[in-house]
Amino acid sequence: MFSFISRIYQEYLHSRKIGNDLPNLDTRLDPLISIRKFRDSLTVSHCVQNTIVTITILFAFYFMELPIWAKILMLFTLLCLVLVPLTAQFFGYSLPVLSWVFLFFTSKYIPLSMKEPITVTVLPAVETILYADNLSQILASYTCTLLDIVAWIPYGLVHFAMPFIVAGLIWILAPPKTLRNFAWAFGFMNLIGVVIQDLLFPSAPPWYKVLHGLEKANYSIKGSPGGLGRIDAILGFELYTTNFTNSPLIFGALPSLHSACATMDCLWLCYLFPSFTPLWCFYVLWMWFSTMYLTHHYFVDLVAGSCLAVTLFGIVQISGNLPINDKLCRWSYETIDYYDALEHDPLRERTDVLMDTFSEMTSSIDHHSDQSDHSDQPDTPEADPDHFVVDSESDTDSYSYSNINSASYNMLH
Repeated sequence: MFSFISRIYQEYLHSRKIGNDLPNLDTRLDPLISIRKFRDSLTVSHCVQNTIVTITILFAFYFMELPIWAKILMLFTLLCLVLVPLTAQFFGYSLPVLSWVFLFFTSKYIPLSMKEPITVTVLPAVETILYADNLSQILASYTCTLLDIVAWIPYGLVHFAMPFIVAGLIWILAPPKTLRNFAWAFGFMNLIGVVIQDLLFPSAPPWYKVLHGLEKANYSIKGSPGGLGRIDAILGFELYTTNFTNSPLIFGALPSLHSACATMDCLWLCYLFPSFTPLWCFYVLWMWFSTMYLTHHYFVDLVAGSCLAVTLFGIVQISGNLPINDKLCRWSYETIDYYDALEHDPLRERTDVLMDTFSEMTSSIDHHSDQSDHSDQPDTPEADPDHFVVDSESDTDSYSYSNINSASYNMLH
């Protein structure tokens, strides 16, 4: 570990020595720089993304139960952080994350008229149909202190720290400008998840079925820590019971953002350290076990969350904005090369072979068709260029043209 840190420090010194400005932070304070940069890089996709983020933040602040002066002060502070180049390089690209955080904590203030009814029976029914049983109920049927602690570590501890750890590793070890892609994918993933959970498809988690059966749920019901209540008993004080009981978003089983965050962390760790891919995948499976054992999610919730994470990470890849990570750290890069999704497509070679085979088959069919057309044509006497006769539809009208030279005949044909 010490030698690895020493190598990074040597790369930093070398970058300073050669005057490499690429990995350096922007320390300027002029807001006009950020405004010009925003104007020059404005595209349709940027407009759509910024519009979504802006509407989400304003929507959250509108329903937030704070004095109007506090809302204005918070918005003004956020605007300053986004405009000043020194802070914009962090807060500007983390706006999707901030919009998700604002929306999550104001969920309980959103009027019920804007929310869909809570579904209680859909998720357990879908799980039984797809997997022939309730996997969450099976895993939670046997509990013990050892399994409680094993499940608590990823769900109650690592989950909250891992995004910050991954972000720090990306900033140090990945090429410059990579962290903004992580913030974009992580932020929009959670934002989409909260919109589904809170507004489009509120759904009861397994602990609700344990406590209330399949009774119809309403928004006045308090949350429950599920299996984490046993952790409070081990710790000797109420930590998770208090937090989950007063959670701003109680009926948010689908998609599982615990699963989504674990999958997103796994994908970026595989990007940084591909040789440890089995370890990162094990972390996702560990999180899956914990969420079901602690009765917080059905298995279908976990699959939906992971699919959401893979989709957002895939968008970063195919958009051409993901830098190639092939050096030690950010100070090792003098130029940045970007990932070409088409070039790295594992099915590309197979697809090219299939397309070539299809083209050859098509050419062969056309060739045989041409031969068939020639063979089906009746034998006709060769035309005489010096005596060309044109017959009308009527048998009585016939016109003969004689002494036409060969050049005129060729022009007609």
